[in-house]
Amino acid sequence: MFLEQVQVIDQAITSRHSVRAFLDKPIDLSIIKDILKVACRAPSGANTQPWKVYVVTGNKRQEMIDRVCAAQIELFTRPELAEQHTASFSYYPTTWISPFIDRRRENGWGLYGLLAIQKSEKEKMAAQHLRNYQLFDAPVVLYFTVNKIMGTGAKMDISMMVQNVMIAAKARGIDSCPQAAWNHFHRIVLEVLNAPDDEELVCAVVLGYADPDHIVNTFITPREPVESFTVFLD
Repeated sequence: MFLEQVQVIDQAITSRHSVRAFLDKPIDLSIIKDILKVACRAPSGANTQPWKVYVVTGNKRQEMIDRVCAAQIELFTRPELAEQHTASFSYYPTTWISPFIDRRRENGWGLYGLLAIQKSEKEKMAAQHLRNYQLFDAPVVLYFTVNKIMGTGAKMDISMMVQNVMIAAKARGIDSCPQAAWNHFHRIVLEVLNAPDDEELVCAVVLGYADPDHIVNTFITPREPVESFTVFLD
């Protein structure tokens, strides 16, 4: 029995990957509630449970897509507007070093290579990037926010909550893709959500059923061996 439980949990973790093409198949709201009920058992500093989750579907989902896609398209044609769309916190470093930049490049060109998008094809790259804001056609998107008064540790707590959401979803046959891309448009997102002024957007997670026939979903990122990132002390 113990071994079976281990295998089930390990399978949910290792089979989860970022899906970038979803079927037009809705998810029952009761399933989303069940996922969140399980996921909120994530640990948090002093049990502060700093997360707030907005579950967006239907008309509100389409409003979000329309507004943010319009902003992204305008930004592509007018790059000087970038200063109007800055994230509220830095997700990536301002200066990249190896091996992190190498892994990032491998990830980017692995994905674009699979989609036959060349480095010089800026419009195709922009169209693929826009797919983030089209939710890759997923029927549900969750936006995670935190009260601005909370510290960096709260984002770590929310990260564990996010992981729980994706694993609990996978155990129910539902696929996911976590997204930080929305953070640049946090002002629009929070306005559409009608969120209070004291909230900050942390990330989004799209949920749905993967399109098994789309080539993009064959893209699985590699992982470093345990020995490369672990120090064993005895």
